[in-house]
Amino acid sequence: MSDQKNVPSRRRDTLLPSAFFWPVRERRKYRAAQPRYRPSLSGLECVFPAGRVAVVSGTETAPKSRRRLRDWAVDVALFLSAVAYGVAAAHTRLEASSHSSPGWFFDVDQAVGAMGCALLWIRRRRPVVLALVLVALSAAFEFVSGAMLVSLFTVAVHERPRKTIEVFLASVAAAFAFTLLHPEPGLSSVLLFLFGVVIQGSAVSWGMLVHHQRQLVRNAAAEANLLAEQAQLRAREAVAREMHDVLGHRLSLLSVYAGALEFRPDAAREDIARMAAVIRESAHQALQDLREVIGVLRAPEGELPQPTLADVHRLVSESCRAGMRVELLGETLDTAPESAGRCAYRVVQEALTNVRKHAFGAGVSVRLNGKAGQGITVLVVNSAPGASAVAVPPPAPDAPPGQGLVGLAERVALCGGQLEYGSTDDGGWKVKAYLPWP
Repeated sequence: MSDQKNVPSRRRDTLLPSAFFWPVRERRKYRAAQPRYRPSLSGLECVFPAGRVAVVSGTETAPKSRRRLRDWAVDVALFLSAVAYGVAAAHTRLEASSHSSPGWFFDVDQAVGAMGCALLWIRRRRPVVLALVLVALSAAFEFVSGAMLVSLFTVAVHERPRKTIEVFLASVAAAFAFTLLHPEPGLSSVLLFLFGVVIQGSAVSWGMLVHHQRQLVRNAAAEANLLAEQAQLRAREAVAREMHDVLGHRLSLLSVYAGALEFRPDAAREDIARMAAVIRESAHQALQDLREVIGVLRAPEGELPQPTLADVHRLVSESCRAGMRVELLGETLDTAPESAGRCAYRVVQEALTNVRKHAFGAGVSVRLNGKAGQGITVLVVNSAPGASAVAVPPPAPDAPPGQGLVGLAERVALCGGQLEYGSTDDGGWKVKAYLPWP
């Protein structure tokens, strides 16, 4: 007993609420003081892309959609139409009837019709269930026929065509049952049955037309979103291609000279100074090219400074200063179209960049030929790298190969030309492009 007295007793308020020792009033106070956690949809923004799922950012629960004035106007119009149709149909039925129904039945018919019209205010929540209930009631009561037509229209608007047809067939069966329960002499019952089927079919057809139009609008919106996404994808591909073409050439020069400095630490001071100057110049030019790419993203198409065939000589000179053996052959094509000349420049630039990366030290020949009406032919051929090739660090092992040639082929195809590339018989590599020149 003494040991039990020495044990410190736990306070009652530190325990979890329990029904065994807390009264009901205290438990309610405890529950009211606890924070309520509700599931949030904001986390889905990182799972589903924009436009796929409607998510309200920064809120725990999405607000309920408010009904517009147009929705209220449509509901009021359909409610009044259902009441008017039910009253007119019942009045016509009573005047044309050859027998008199019990008085209590007429009162029940009115009550059922009023209830059916009142249920139309919730027709959007459970359209199929409401339609089936009103269809079943219309088999015996006349006043509910107007509300039943509105429910058929609602089902046709909001449900699939198959479900709509099933509900419509049920309404036809209910109309036939009403004809059997309330027969008319001669052909009156048949005519009333056919008239009811026509009216029901008209309501269903109208609703299906509205459903089809809304579906067309949704499809058009989805197609517009898809086209916008495709346009963004093409823009990203164009930016990636431009970045590769413009910066790849400069960065490859930096890689070559940095690799030479790394593998030749005992080089002469003059050679080291010359390599450092080329690295500085290439880095500065790469920065300028990056600014031009940013200008490509900001400026309109007609204001962009783009290279032409006249810049191929400068491109070859830069490669020669970097230690490559490049020979420029062919004709001077100063009158070539700007688009074709720019594309030819990119072909030569990509080919020289690939030689610098994969076969540095190999001899390269660049040949340009063309004439108006015959097109422009660009041929860049490099021999197999020999034993005298300068050792440079290899490219990263995880770098995806061939991305530049794939983008170059797309660029040439956009200009209406053709691009061919592959190995030669002596172990070298060639890139050949044909570009139209009207």
